[in-house]
Amino acid sequence: MAKTISKIANSLTKNVFSYKIILDTKKRENEKQKRTGGTELETKRLTRGAGILLAITSLPSSYGIGTLGEAAFQFIDLLVDLKQRYWQILPVGPTGFGNSPYQSYSAFAGNPYLIDLDHLMKQGLLKEEEIRSFHWGKDENGIDYAMIYENRSQVLKMAFARFDREELGFLQFQEAEQEWLEDYGLYMALKEQFGDREWQSWEIPLRDRYPEALEEYRQRLKNEILFYKFCQYEFFKQWGFLKEYAQSSGIKLIGDMPFYIGADSADVWANRELFLLNEDGTPKSVAAAPPDAFAGEGQKWGCPVYNWQRMEQDNFLWWQKRVAKQAQMCDVMRLDHFNAIVKYYTVPGEAENGKNGKWSKGPGRKFTDAVEKAAKDTKVIVENLGMKQPLPGVRKLLAKTGWAGIKVLLFAFGDDTANEHLPHNYTDSNLVVYAGTHDNDTIVGYFRDKTDYELAYLYEYLNIKYKEEIPDALIRAAYASVADVAVIQMQDLLKLGNEARMNAPSTVGNNWRWRVGTDSLSEERRAWIRTLATVYRR
Repeated sequence: MAKTISKIANSLTKNVFSYKIILDTKKRENEKQKRTGGTELETKRLTRGAGILLAITSLPSSYGIGTLGEAAFQFIDLLVDLKQRYWQILPVGPTGFGNSPYQSYSAFAGNPYLIDLDHLMKQGLLKEEEIRSFHWGKDENGIDYAMIYENRSQVLKMAFARFDREELGFLQFQEAEQEWLEDYGLYMALKEQFGDREWQSWEIPLRDRYPEALEEYRQRLKNEILFYKFCQYEFFKQWGFLKEYAQSSGIKLIGDMPFYIGADSADVWANRELFLLNEDGTPKSVAAAPPDAFAGEGQKWGCPVYNWQRMEQDNFLWWQKRVAKQAQMCDVMRLDHFNAIVKYYTVPGEAENGKNGKWSKGPGRKFTDAVEKAAKDTKVIVENLGMKQPLPGVRKLLAKTGWAGIKVLLFAFGDDTANEHLPHNYTDSNLVVYAGTHDNDTIVGYFRDKTDYELAYLYEYLNIKYKEEIPDALIRAAYASVADVAVIQMQDLLKLGNEARMNAPSTVGNNWRWRVGTDSLSEERRAWIRTLATVYRR
């Protein structure tokens, strides 16, 4: 594998038909389009297969958090061994308060936490004793973000001090990514200068981007800005190695693109006209979700709302650039919160929860056309959950795009045999089916406290008798379904409880921390997964 990685690193631096036949062919194509929904839509379909959902931060590591290093390459090897086709990750942008990958400082940048320190050591930028002199946390199954926040930047600055700033690759990277990198580098340097305060509280000339103030600080913080550019250079270089290795191994990366962007981000600061903001830069209203079965008071996400009228004037150019960047990084992109394209929900910025919000019309087909234009050949999955019944127009718009929607088996077993998440109700195979997602309990955790009476229908449906059988039976049901792709969380393959849950929406403090640690799949477990993939043509 080391030779393969080295090879990847080196490669990265360096007839007339008759009129009748034409008519007959066209007739057959029209008939096929009627049956399949159109040849153009067919090209957007995902190859039938299975995959595993695992955040890069959840990989094992000696330095407190998963990275783009050796463990990531080993996980790709594991996917190959298990006869998988896909690796679904969570967003990889730089995280802020709460450490949520869905509240990033940038829609374009990568998370410096994911930079592999061993790779920097091999470049001669770090020494092993320097890395080992820092504490990275004691819990191999969790991430101590406070410690990572304190120490990671110090280590990366040691590497930067030894880095050749005139390196050709670095100069080329800065030129190629200048459009977003310049604002991001300055924004991060200013945040550091002002004690990590949000940009809305900066002095007015910087908050409101007076040209003379920006130029003054570009000169004053020149070294700091260059450091943040260096971090992005190393991140994307390492990402390139990993993607190339995945492709050479036959594994497709499913990237996750949040719909909204954090209020305290380089994007909002540098593009205020694209968002509905007050004069001081604070959001007029914020994105939210109404009360439902999973959050009785709804959810207040705190992200600013897009100025869709302004975005439409340039055909959603900012979004097109964002999508193009995601398409460059991954083989398949998952677009979060698809419902908001049709209709989105907001609450006042000062609201305590997601109650008493209002609905507004989304950008609709014009937006999805722009996304499709930017995505080119990259396949798209959309997260179309969040309501008991789909919003009017969501199914219609999804059908027009030809993109894959999703189903979640944890939502399937209520008291309604017509539940759309039950496999026998799937009317189309252009789907990705999950046992559960990063926002749900694990399978073990979800069913742990349910009574046999509550589980009677599930037992009958899955043809099992005991609670202990549920995880494997649910995974088998996903694999056996007509859905083009079945994705299972690593936690569920390991049969872990809610101690391994990734995120509990509307809570802060204990999310996004789980890591694989020393938990591993036994050979018997591996053989079982391989068999499922073979039996169900995954």
